[in-house]
Amino acid sequence: MDRCPEFSFFPVRAPACASALALAFLLLLAPAPVQAQLPVGGYLGAEPVEEDIEEQVEEQVEEAVEEAVEDEVATVVEDQVEQVTEQNIQENIEEEIEETIEQSVDDTVEENIEESVAEAVEESVEDEVAATVEDSVQDSVEDSVEASVEEEVAANVEETVEASVEESVEASVEETVEETVEETVEQSVEESVEESVAEVVEESVEESVAANVEDEVEAGVEDAVESAVEEDVEARVVAAIEERLETEIDEIVEDLESHLEVNEDRILKEQWLVMAEPAVFEELDKQGYLFDTVTELPGLGLRLAEVAAPSSFDITEIRQGVLDVVGKDRAEVDLNHIYTAGAPLASPGDGMLPRAAMPPPADLDSLSLRVGMIDSDVDLTHPALSTSQISTRSFARPGAKMPAEHGTAIASIIVGNAADYQGLAPSAEVFAASVFELDGRQGEIASTVSLIRAVDWLMSSGVDVINISLAGPPNRLLETALERAAGDNVVIMAAAGNGGPVARPMYPAAYGSVVAVTAVDASRQVFRLANRGAYLALAAPGVDLRHARPGGGYGASSGTSFAVPFAVTAAARLRQLQPAENIVDLLYRSALDLGPPGRDDIYGYGLLTLTSS
Repeated sequence: MDRCPEFSFFPVRAPACASALALAFLLLLAPAPVQAQLPVGGYLGAEPVEEDIEEQVEEQVEEAVEEAVEDEVATVVEDQVEQVTEQNIQENIEEEIEETIEQSVDDTVEENIEESVAEAVEESVEDEVAATVEDSVQDSVEDSVEASVEEEVAANVEETVEASVEESVEASVEETVEETVEETVEQSVEESVEESVAEVVEESVEESVAANVEDEVEAGVEDAVESAVEEDVEARVVAAIEERLETEIDEIVEDLESHLEVNEDRILKEQWLVMAEPAVFEELDKQGYLFDTVTELPGLGLRLAEVAAPSSFDITEIRQGVLDVVGKDRAEVDLNHIYTAGAPLASPGDGMLPRAAMPPPADLDSLSLRVGMIDSDVDLTHPALSTSQISTRSFARPGAKMPAEHGTAIASIIVGNAADYQGLAPSAEVFAASVFELDGRQGEIASTVSLIRAVDWLMSSGVDVINISLAGPPNRLLETALERAAGDNVVIMAAAGNGGPVARPMYPAAYGSVVAVTAVDASRQVFRLANRGAYLALAAPGVDLRHARPGGGYGASSGTSFAVPFAVTAAARLRQLQPAENIVDLLYRSALDLGPPGRDDIYGYGLLTLTSS
């Protein structure tokens, strides 16, 4: 059967040719021929026949047009719906086939997800599809059918039909087709498309969401489990390694200390010490430990005990025995080590006055600083010190001969106040703990016991800073005492040592709780005998400095211990002016960088600045 050509503006192929439509309309609407009339009324000829023909033609034309429009609209809608639906289904199937649903997700989660998604999708899809399809189909069908019918009918009928017939046919066809197509297409297409799309989208979304949720949940669970397991394993491994390393390090350190401690020049023989809180001693007492001498340390909140021991005792075994009773980190056990005053290097001439070496700010003359010092005895009768505020206490052994050379020199640099000599802070109050005693073989020495008792007294006196001008081996008890003092916001400063550039670190300066100070000359060059190392923090004048001597008069000396009073004075001043600040950090940040850029092993953070704030 021949078919008319497709319209290029709309994918509709009319089942009847345009000429046939035109002919049908002409026959339907053409004016009936005028019949001859009788003189007395009525009509002649075949009127009934013509009426029958006209009715048949009208019916056939109407049926043909209706069938053609209905067939074409149905075909168009069906093709479009099938094409869109197939394309959507194909795309969804292609995308979803690639993903596989893992069975590791709990069935309960899957069922809850499907129910929630189904309800949400059904409501959302129904509303969305109804609105979208109704609008789009109505607009599309109306526009397309109206345009195609109008243009095709107009193009063919205009040539043969009068203007009145064209307008009548167009109006009639437009109204009929619009009403019929709108009602039929809207209802059928809306229902079919809603059901089809809703089912496809619902299934697709359910599968997609379920797969995605399952994948995400599985991945999240796997990641969380893996992370937790990794962290737990890592923590266990780290803890095990740290514990093993700590044990090995302790053994190595104890072995080294046991060799060092054998050096009779650095210990008081046949004696060991234990320091802990009072409650620990009660536990030791229950286990049968007896102590020769017990000293209360109220400033530190500790108790110190001295124990006599045979010459062949092993400090490592004793320490372990105590720790087995009271537990690790609850007590410190060590020997009674010996410390020496740094031997100053005498300088020719009068030397440089402290205030000339580093001019102090004007407020130092009036500030009431509280400075503690651990050194030798001080000659309070010296003209430079006779009017100064100095409180002294001895912690040397009873009956020992006490030197005053070094302590007098250090005190004069801080608080000397005479017409011909003035220290850095003449109005300061100094608490001088005397710990040195003269030994016929080793010279001026101090013991661990005397140092710890001195720290405790200075803490009870309420000092802001402590000046320490001595050096010796590491000691567990002394380290703990200094840590407690620093923890109470007391700044502790000590001489770096005069052992030379290759000497080992000296204690207590090398402890982390202590600020190690080295010495420089007037040209800011480091003292040639000063220790060097990573523990150095600050540099200050300490070469060819003029100081008081016991019995009267003055001398000049060089050494790292003469640099410490400058740092102590600066720290005490900042404590008065800025009590809430980190004093040590302020000193480091305000230091003048010397040597290699940044902190170094020669000058530390650099040259101290007295006026820092």
